[in-house]
Amino acid sequence: VQLVESGGGLVQAGGSLRLSCQVSGHTFGSYAMGWFRQAPGKARDVVATISWSGGSTFYDDSVKGRFTISRGSAMNTAYLQMDSLKPGDTAVYYCAARPPSVLVLPTRREDFDYWGQGTQVTVSS
Repeated sequence: VQLVESGGGLVQAGGSLRLSCQVSGHTFGSYAMGWFRQAPGKARDVVATISWSGGSTFYDDSVKGRFTISRGSAMNTAYLQMDSLKPGDTAVYYCAARPPSVLVLPTRREDFDYWGQGTQVTVSS
């Protein structure tokens, strides 16, 4: 199973970016997916997660009202729409995926089994 992220870059404060993630390889069914971020010298923290059906979502308080996680029409794709970006959002963003399980909406780093390589998001002031 491989995850490939895209869409990172440099943006001014107040701007927007959209991250994409595609899961490929030997997959079974629809995976729960999530976005995490890691700033230099800090832990990798949850940003947003979405259930396998897309019916449930979770957001960290720091991004509520600014970021939106969604699933694509293709199985096992996910997006993170980031609006009103702030310099504090600067980090490497990682996509994560969890195979179908009884845990409908994973929210912790340890809940996810597969990770992408990360994409840099830099917000200038």
